[in-house]
Amino acid sequence: MAANKDDSDTEDILANEEELQNVLCVLAGSDPENCSYSRGYVKRQAVFACSTCTPNTAEPAGMCLACANKCHEGHDILELYTKRNFRCDCGNGRFGDFQCQLIPAKDNENDKNLYNHNFNGCYCTCDRPYPDTDDQVNDEMIQCVICEDWFHTRHLGCSMVEPEELQEMVCEACMSKAPFLWTYAAHFAVPPVISVSHPEEEVEVDVEEGGENEEDSEPSQIGDEEPSTSVEHTKQEEVANRSSPCKRTHEEMTDSPGKATTKSAECRLKELQAQGLERPRQGAVFWPYSWRSKLCTCTSCKRAYVAVQVQFLMDQSDTILAYENKGLDEPFGQHPLMALTSSLNRVQQLEVIYGYNELTTVITAFLEQCAAEGKTVTAEAVHQYFEELRARKRRRTNAGYQ
Repeated sequence: MAANKDDSDTEDILANEEELQNVLCVLAGSDPENCSYSRGYVKRQAVFACSTCTPNTAEPAGMCLACANKCHEGHDILELYTKRNFRCDCGNGRFGDFQCQLIPAKDNENDKNLYNHNFNGCYCTCDRPYPDTDDQVNDEMIQCVICEDWFHTRHLGCSMVEPEELQEMVCEACMSKAPFLWTYAAHFAVPPVISVSHPEEEVEVDVEEGGENEEDSEPSQIGDEEPSTSVEHTKQEEVANRSSPCKRTHEEMTDSPGKATTKSAECRLKELQAQGLERPRQGAVFWPYSWRSKLCTCTSCKRAYVAVQVQFLMDQSDTILAYENKGLDEPFGQHPLMALTSSLNRVQQLEVIYGYNELTTVITAFLEQCAAEGKTVTAEAVHQYFEELRARKRRRTNAGYQ
């Protein structure tokens, strides 16, 4: 029992640190003091809903970080993570007689805002709240980068991929909404592992792209260069593409998508379709962060993106990663960690920040060491590592008095 408790404590420590880091990343990119309404439809910002002021599910509404802090203090607030192209609703017609304290004069409606059941506290295809007290399954939730809804991993229609922190996810409904994405998925997305249900058993099938494609038997439709090995060569390129996100380049992180597609006036999508490579059109799709730069930007494809309202996919700075990095590099006002410790004096604030940074460095070093040595992270290993750190600290302290 003691060992189980230690394991639980270790997991709690790591989970709490990760949760704090996620909160800092999300809040850093949004202004905690000034209502974002005057900035119009903000490209991406942290958005909240208030079930106290807008309990009617037929009239969902969202607010910015500053209004959540200033206007709705003490209310039942729902944190919706971030939303793209959203304008703060606080105090408009959706709030009835409630008035925004920061910008009282607002339009009655923000016509370009998009709402879903998240604003009513429900998520996923199961339409359940989060956290769900009736759900006994400890399951993660992942956000689709197109519809921005959140899904339980068990409801994605595919198995979870690793490493999850290096992926963007598009749910099956959004893939079907923009069917041309299936072609790109066959070439650049993570290979699918589809759960296939049978009356007596359920098995997982690792699908390799092109393995069952009937058109692969017709080399003339694929190309004249080495027709017998073209599929194998394509698979090798896919492996290279999938491994590249582990070391993201500056070009991938900045707003410079489509370099490979602008060097020629030809349609990249048609070129990929001509290769005849396909994948099952079911389940969510996981993509490396560099996948948007692979999308064709010819005039015809741009029109297709606009037609299904996914034109933001051409913008590399639309990603959550770009938003978080920008927020940490250029945060609104004071550093978000300082905002969380605003009740402390200056010395205490610095101590908290130094302690947090030191803890982050120590845990990161420990995990990297375990990975390099092929060790399993156990409670005993964690305790031993921190005991060694305390011993070294005592030696340094004692040396100072000699």
